Amino acid sequence: MLTLTLRNLERDGFVVRHYFPEVPPRVEYELTEIAHGALRALDGFNFWVHDNLDTIKARRSTYDRAES
Repeated sequence: MLTLTLRNLERDGFVVRHYFPEVPPRVEYELTEIAHGALRALDGFNFWVHDNLDTIKARRSTYDRAES
């Protein structure tokens, strides 16, 4: 599953794969500029989640109690 995820990230241009023909072979991955841009775009959402997580948890609890 990890290999598939990394290949898809490479395909989408989020990572670059570096292969080193050593014994044993070694592979490293590097984030591309588009990946760094995506991380910057997510910063605001991360702050929003952090600021609202207690409210979200409380609403989940209320919902779960009403469904029981």
